Amino acid sequence: MPTIDLQKTEQAWSNLTDVVFIPHTEEDYNTLCGMLNNLIDEVGENEAHTLASLMEIIGVLIEQYETENIPELDINE
Repeated sequence: MPTIDLQKTEQAWSNLTDVVFIPHTEEDYNTLCGMLNNLIDEVGENEAHTLASLMEIIGVLIEQYETENIPELDINE
């Protein structure tokens, strides 16, 4: 198992805390949606792009927020 250099990780993470975070409010959610849209414009479908994994992570965070906070529409009603 690879080891992690916590000092380097802490330095890198401090630069990302405004970009990668768990959304707890609708404002957080909207912020992440805006970031995702910007990433989609930049990355597109290029899975080899250096920001592709960031785009995927933000997408997962958005999806989790939606699952927990936005009720699904019942199309049978």
